[in-house]
Amino acid sequence: MVRTALGLTAAGLLARAAWGVPAAMGGAPRGERAERVRRSPQFRDGKFRNEHPTQTTPNGDAGDLIRRYRADKDRRKPRGPVPLVAQSSDNVRTDGLYVTWYGHASTLVELDGARVLFDPVWSDRVSPSARLGPRRLHPVPVSIEQLPTLDAIVISHDHYDHLDLPTVRALVRTQSAPFVVPLGIGAHLERWQVPADRIVELDWNESVTAGPLRLTATAAQHFSGRGFSRDGTLWASWVVTGPTRRVFYSGDTGYFDGFARIGEQHGPFDVALVQIGAYDPMWPDIHMTPEQGVATHMDVQAHVLIPVHWATFTLAPHAWGEPVDRLWREAKAQDVTLVVPKPGERVDIDAPPAVDGWWQTL
Repeated sequence: MVRTALGLTAAGLLARAAWGVPAAMGGAPRGERAERVRRSPQFRDGKFRNEHPTQTTPNGDAGDLIRRYRADKDRRKPRGPVPLVAQSSDNVRTDGLYVTWYGHASTLVELDGARVLFDPVWSDRVSPSARLGPRRLHPVPVSIEQLPTLDAIVISHDHYDHLDLPTVRALVRTQSAPFVVPLGIGAHLERWQVPADRIVELDWNESVTAGPLRLTATAAQHFSGRGFSRDGTLWASWVVTGPTRRVFYSGDTGYFDGFARIGEQHGPFDVALVQIGAYDPMWPDIHMTPEQGVATHMDVQAHVLIPVHWATFTLAPHAWGEPVDRLWREAKAQDVTLVVPKPGERVDIDAPPAVDGWWQTL
């Protein structure tokens, strides 16, 4: 009887963990979406490819990686509450340029009177399951309902820490802005009942207008996939161009020579949002180190650097604050203007605040 009860309990827990997983995995491109995928210069031999040969799976001793994850766990999370700034969404639109980082890669950019939200993830876990997977290390500073009216919602790729089903459904309900995504990701959005007229898919070097802005998908060096199959959807960095201001977002990427070309073709930029966390020697091609993040900022010819993809989820064995500590050192060495906002803090790019090291006490 005890074994039966334990078995039923385990089955119940497994069922709850698996609830909603098939839907969260999304859909596969079909029809015209699949045709566009097949026509892409980035799609070869049944998969999207990077410009250069890339190692996209961990390369090395898996046992060593597990040992490093298990060792010194406390250093991979903050020692106290992460300070949050819960600012009102009623800020008056201006002709300036403002950036609000909500944690991980989720970032609101306000430029030339328009608003773009990058890679919004409001869920507690980055996983197809609401009960399993990496859990948030700090709350989201504001609710979805508190977001201002958006002109575009931009996705860099389909990994769970960048494309989140509950967040997408909430944004469908609370906003009317289009979802601007790389090729193939429209199939996920279709399955989640995003209206077809709110889905815009782009290949690298394709653009779309949203209000006064021009959004351009540019190259990145990464991979994709939400289930067992990989690289059926494209990944991208993004250029946002307004009448007077320019913004670059790296998405998830390894460092490569494509950033210099982006700088030549689309720069200079007022601000670059650059991925700096979740790096490791076992996957050097697909996530940048902080030093490479500074190099990317310089390659694209940006004025202000704001780091993203750190502090919110544990996705690599490095210490919680290590990415931004290393970034700060390298930015000083290269004379780069760096801003490290607290989650929820609205930064005026024309008056960038000095770095205060707020994370170092945590």
